[in-house]
Amino acid sequence: MSPKSPSAVLPLLKRIEEGQTTANVAFDGYAQAISASEPVIKAFAHLDIESARRQVSASSRQPLKGLPVAIKDVFETADMPTAFGSEIYAANRPPADAAIVMMARKAGGTIIGKTTTTAFAHLDPTMTENPVAPGHTPGGSSAGSAAAVAGGMVPFAVGTQTGGSVVRPASYCGIAGYKPSYRLLPTVGLKHFSWFLDTVGLFAPTVADTAFFAGALTGRPLRVDGVNALPPSLGIIDVPDWGMADKSIGEAVMAVVQAAERAGSKIVAVGNVAVLHEAWEAHAAIQMFESAMALAFEYERYRERLPPLVRGELDAAQKIGFAEYDEARAIASRARREMKRIFGTLDVLVQPAAPGPPPATLASTGRAVFNRLWTMTGDPAISVPGMRDSAGLPLGVQVIGPFGEDHKTLAAAHFIEGVIARLH
Repeated sequence: MSPKSPSAVLPLLKRIEEGQTTANVAFDGYAQAISASEPVIKAFAHLDIESARRQVSASSRQPLKGLPVAIKDVFETADMPTAFGSEIYAANRPPADAAIVMMARKAGGTIIGKTTTTAFAHLDPTMTENPVAPGHTPGGSSAGSAAAVAGGMVPFAVGTQTGGSVVRPASYCGIAGYKPSYRLLPTVGLKHFSWFLDTVGLFAPTVADTAFFAGALTGRPLRVDGVNALPPSLGIIDVPDWGMADKSIGEAVMAVVQAAERAGSKIVAVGNVAVLHEAWEAHAAIQMFESAMALAFEYERYRERLPPLVRGELDAAQKIGFAEYDEARAIASRARREMKRIFGTLDVLVQPAAPGPPPATLASTGRAVFNRLWTMTGDPAISVPGMRDSAGLPLGVQVIGPFGEDHKTLAAAHFIEGVIARLH
């Protein structure tokens, strides 16, 4: 089996700009893909294609040209239900859009629907299928957002990451997933699980598409298409998760690193950094302590209606006291300072985006072991698509960059994507 990748978006946008096609024709192409694929993939919690279609012409002069954007169902939307992946909120109709939803609208995106999420963006799986690996998990908690892009149903989607919920599903679905620097994208209107960790992230078929999407949303100079940057120096760091890597992903990352070195990159070995090991362990205390407060209402009023993994997390979270939480936050601060020191000697780090290919199950979303440290440090991280295992299943290569230097990180990821393309 060989997974097929969705078409890159930037060439389509160029054809619209040059008058070779129209925004309405492009939108209809995605709508047809939804009609054909959604009954099998089940990426959406709510769809409103006709309302979105009526907005295309008015949005076509903006950067996103009226193309459809899918929003993870943890963000409030004024014109669509927002259930946070839970039947508790099945009737919830927010009065206003979340900030990121309004950013997408103002950039010319048409909000076509809300994508499936694990309940409250934790671990209880959705029914969403992996478009490029049927029977395998698409990851979580941004399952629907990743699957909608990977299935060619939308060019762009929005998700969130608290542990690994953008980078991991992107890896499993063979697309680009970008977790920006902490708070680059606003969380206003998001149902939080852990406010110290929750980060808004973006999905698109390629790194260049994702960078364009980020630039269109924010107005920042984040585009990397057409950029001929010098080969970045790449760091290989000794952190606890390396021992959890499947052989296939370990070999894939090293093959990419060696190819990048041949293309001019300098490879820097980063040794064992004790505080990063501590931070990797401390992630859980921060997430649990904050989730106990963020979901206190649901836990007190509706505990028995919570799905088992969320309920178990909140049961355990009641035992985390402020002293353990404060110490974990202090460790996070030390880790962030250490990352500044590390990035003083190299451009970006390279790691697996996930422990291996997508597991052959829909009963688990996989593990965030290769992502949670970088969520905690707040550094930008991107899953670069293109590598596959011997069975043709997707493997993502993760690029991590310095906090606040998202363009540099995206450019390095774009370089890596080019290196991967030349390997095939």
